[in-house]
Amino acid sequence: MSTYQSLQKTLSASPRTWLVTGVAGFIGSNLLETLLKLDQRVVGLDNFSTGHPHNLDQVQQLVTPTQWGRFQMIRGDICGLDICRQACAGVDYVLHQAALGSVPRSIEDPILTNSSNITGFLHMLVAARDAGVKAFVYAASSSTYGDHPGLPKVEDQIGGPLSPYAVTKYVNELYGDVFARCYGFTTIGLRYFNIFGQRQDPDGAYAAVIPKWIASMIKHEPVYINGDGETSRDFCYIDNTVQANLLAAVSTDPAARNQVYNVAVGERTSLNQLFESLRAELAPRFPYLTDYKPVYRDFRAGDVLHSLADISKAKNLLHYQPTHTIREGLKVAMDWYVQDLTQHR
Repeated sequence: MSTYQSLQKTLSASPRTWLVTGVAGFIGSNLLETLLKLDQRVVGLDNFSTGHPHNLDQVQQLVTPTQWGRFQMIRGDICGLDICRQACAGVDYVLHQAALGSVPRSIEDPILTNSSNITGFLHMLVAARDAGVKAFVYAASSSTYGDHPGLPKVEDQIGGPLSPYAVTKYVNELYGDVFARCYGFTTIGLRYFNIFGQRQDPDGAYAAVIPKWIASMIKHEPVYINGDGETSRDFCYIDNTVQANLLAAVSTDPAARNQVYNVAVGERTSLNQLFESLRAELAPRFPYLTDYKPVYRDFRAGDVLHSLADISKAKNLLHYQPTHTIREGLKVAMDWYVQDLTQHR
C-alpha cells in the first residue's frame, strides 16, 4: 500500500476540516471532490472571477448527500482580510489555490495579478497563522524557474522571472519562507507543472493548452501552436496534483515541512507530440480529424521554451508517487472533455 493510499484510509477514519480557496476552479473543485469522498469537512472560498458554479454542481453529483452536507461555501475575495479570517476559523489545513493564473493576463494587467496573487496571498497567510492552522499548502508555479536553462528543473535552482505572474508566484514562496522563519508557521509550496484534467476551462483567451486544443478539434476550428511545436512541457494529470496537496498538508516529517516541491510527472512532451496524442484520442469519435493539421504562429512572449521537473524531492520527502502519465491522464479525462464540450456548451 502506498503512502497516499494509507493516508486516504486514515482520513476516512478521522475527518479533519479543510479550507480550499479557489474551490470553484479546476484544481480547487477536484480537491473538494476528493476530500468529500474521504468524508472530510470542507470550507470553500471563491469569488467566482475564474471559477464556475457548475464545477461545484458537478462535484455535488459525484458525492453522496451526506458528504455534500459537509461542505460550507463562502463567496468572497481573498483581497479582503476579514473574509479570509472568516474562512480560516476552525480549519485544520488550508489548500490555497486561489490566484489569477496565466502569463499573458499578467503581462496585460500586472496590477490585478499582483493584487490577487500577492496581497490576497498575504491576507490568507495572516488569517491562517492567526487561526492556528496546522499547515498552509499553496499553489506555487513552475514559472518561477524563469530563464534558468537547466533541465530537469530542480527546486533550488531558479532563474530570472519572465512575466509578472512568475514574479508573484516567487514572492509567494518568499513570504511562505518568511512566515516559517518569523512565526514558526508551516507552509508548503507546490510548483505545478501544466496541470490538466476534468473541469479545466476550455474557454477564454487564457485557457490552458489541452482543453483549448480539444475544444478546437471538436469544433473543427484551427489549433494554433506558438513557435515550431518543439517547445515542451511536463504535463501532469489532476489526480497527481490532488495527491501532492494532501500528502503535503498532513506530513509530520520536520524535513518535509516549510519546503517547496515540484509537482509533475518527470516526463517531457513537445507541443507537436501533444497535438498528435490529442488527435489520436479524438479521431475515432470525430473522423474529420484524421488529416487534421495545426497552424503554426509566432512564439508567445513570457513563455519558457522547455519545462521538465525533477520530482525526486517530492518522492523522497512527501512520498509522492504519480499515478498517471500524460497518456493515462488523457485517457481518463477525455470522456469528460468530450461530454462537456458537446453537451454543455
